[in-house]
Formats: sequence, structure tokens, C-alpha cells
Amino acid sequence: MLLHRTGLIALVSLVSVAMATSAYAQKKYDPGASDAEIRIGNIMPYSGPASAYGTIGKAQAAYFNKINAEGGINGRKINFISYDDAYSPPKAVEQARKLVESDEVLLVFQPLGTPSNSAIQKYMNAKKVPQLFVATGATKFGDPQNFPWTMGWQPNYQSEGRIYAAYIKKNYPNGRIAALWQNDDAGRDQMKGLRDGLGDKANMIIADKSYEVSDPTIDSQIVALKDSGADILMTWAAPKGAAQAIRKVAELGWKPVYFIGNVSTSVATVLKPAGLENARGIISTAYIKDPTDPTWKDDPGIKAWSAFMEKYYPEGDRTNNNNVYGYATAQTMVQVLKQCGDDLTRENVMRQAASLKDFSSDVLLPGIRINTGKDDFFPIEQMQLMRFNGTSWELFGEIISGEVGH
Repeated sequence: MLLHRTGLIALVSLVSVAMATSAYAQKKYDPGASDAEIRIGNIMPYSGPASAYGTIGKAQAAYFNKINAEGGINGRKINFISYDDAYSPPKAVEQARKLVESDEVLLVFQPLGTPSNSAIQKYMNAKKVPQLFVATGATKFGDPQNFPWTMGWQPNYQSEGRIYAAYIKKNYPNGRIAALWQNDDAGRDQMKGLRDGLGDKANMIIADKSYEVSDPTIDSQIVALKDSGADILMTWAAPKGAAQAIRKVAELGWKPVYFIGNVSTSVATVLKPAGLENARGIISTAYIKDPTDPTWKDDPGIKAWSAFMEKYYPEGDRTNNNNVYGYATAQTMVQVLKQCGDDLTRENVMRQAASLKDFSSDVLLPGIRINTGKDDFFPIEQMQLMRFNGTSWELFGEIISGEVGH
């Protein structure tokens, strides 16, 4: 009897230990996570020269409100804390410190802009806080060996440059290219992709001019590029600069084969201010569905996005594809947090972000999938070319991969 009782006590003790271990294994939290909430930080240019992108942060906040209204993620509500850095790197550093040290967020999601992300990258990695799905395509944000806490989201700029180069080589083999680029890592990356993609045809680029995002005008650069005798124009610019370039090219009566970078394809914030007629015929790339394209009129994904906008962000512009981008990035973030389960540590957030397999937001173009791995921090590497018809963008050709060696 005594033996039986001792055995029973031992069994109860083992079960208690097992239950405690299992409870411990089930729930792990770092600062910013608890049974009730997940605190996510964000930095956006709500003011300043790149304020056209501010709507992305508002769309993300609206999407997280939707998730909260539906019960949250595994029962936890998202507390989304978004600050303005006015597209200023010193301000971005200040806001990142505030988010990590005062707000104690679990991670910083989608901070926007190459200069701002460059300014906070070392700090985020030293603090071991995820700088996740950064809103820039600069290639330096997909370097898991040196910066394991930083990951991109959108196609990187070098991939995009290679895609344009392939199209130009095939369709305009004797063309003369002039390029306008933003004087930062983004612009340098885009130019590198274009040059690398052209390969032994890189001498097709006969002129290039840089500009500062804070420049009040880029008229002199456009005049100089026209005077070079180029018949192909590549504009890598933020929305304000892109709109100014389109207007100036039209004013000069210049009719080059015209390409603009994907980050400035919004009908609402770039093409309308530039004049829709002036933008007719411009070529760019896409990886998300454009709400102005009649192709998607009855598409379930765009219908779901439209219903979301109506309910959670009614003041948002539905011709602005930045609002589609905000929705798609927030959906990706939610997927990662769902995969985390009850292990809401910063390490597991990065582990799950690097374990996305064929994930697709309902607003990504058909055939485009998000895939990551421990050595692959470039979630999207496919795009499709599109041309503006004066009213909306029209996709053409196949889905193209512009993979840059990892």
C-alpha cells in the first residue's frame, strides 16, 4: 500500500511538472506581448517630402482594427503605435528608440523609406528587435548574415531594375537611355539593377542625373536628360519627384519611351497631379492588383479590400494603390503572428517571418507568392510589366522574376 501511495505521489508530481512545462512551452512572451495584446511599432512619413506614403500607415492601422474587431490574433488584440518621422533619418532614430525603450513594442513593422531604415538598422539589430517587412526595396535589407533582425517585403530595387533592363534589351536594343535617380541607397540600387541587367549593353545608358528628395524642383535634371539625345527615360523617384518629372517631360514636348519605378505608380498621388494625359504610355511594374484597373472589377480580393476600405478606412482614397499595399503588408504581418501561436518572442517572430511558404495576400497579382527562408529575406521577387492607358494601368506580358543572388 505504501509503495502504491509513493508511486501515486511520484506520478502526481510528474504530471504537475509536465503540465507546468507544457504551460511554459505554450506561452512565451518578450516585451510587447501578453495574454491580452501584441504591441507593434511603426514609423511613417505622415509629413514632409514623402508624405504621400502616409496613407500606408493609416491603411495598416485600419486593417489591424479590423482584426481586433474580429477577435484579434489567438485572442490577443493588436496595439499599433505609429509615429511620424517626416522622412528624416535623425527623427526616425528618435522614434525607433521611443518605440523600443518607452513603448516596449514587440517589433517595428513596415518603417518606411530607405534613409530612415538605414538610420535605424544597426540600432534595431543591436537591440535584437525585429525591423520587419521594411517599406523599401533596397537590397541591403535582405542580408540575414549581417542583419538577422531586418527583413524586406516588396520586390527589391535591383530585381526591378533587372526586369526593365530585360524588357529594354528585347524591345529597344538600339535605344539610348537617360535616367533620373534619387540620391540615396534606393536610387543607387535601382541604377545597379538596371546596369547589371543590361550587362554588356550597359553603355546604352548615355546620361543620368541624381536629385535630393527634398529638392523643390527637378526641372534642370529633366532638361539636361532631354538634351542628352536619349529616347528612353527611366525615372526612379518618390511620388512628388515622379509627378514633377512627368509634367516637365510633357511641357518640353519630349516623347521618350518612359519608365517609372514601382513605388510611384499611384494614380491618386502621382499620375493625377502630373496630368493623366501626360502619363499616357508610361511603363512600370506591378505585383499587387491596382484598384483602378477594370480587370479586377469583379475580383474577390479587390472586392474584399474595397469592403474593408468602406468599413474601416472610409476617408481613404480607393484609387490609391498605396492603400492596397498597406492592406497586403498588414495581412502578411498577421500571418506571421498567427504562425507564432503562443510563442511571442522576438526570436520566434523572426523565425516565423523566415518560414513563409507560398503565402499570398488576396490583393497580390495571380501567380505571385511570398516565400522566405533563413537565408532568403526577400519575400517577393516577381513582378509583371504594366502600361498606363490614360485612365488606368494595364498589365502585359508574363510574371517575371528578377532574382538577385542571395
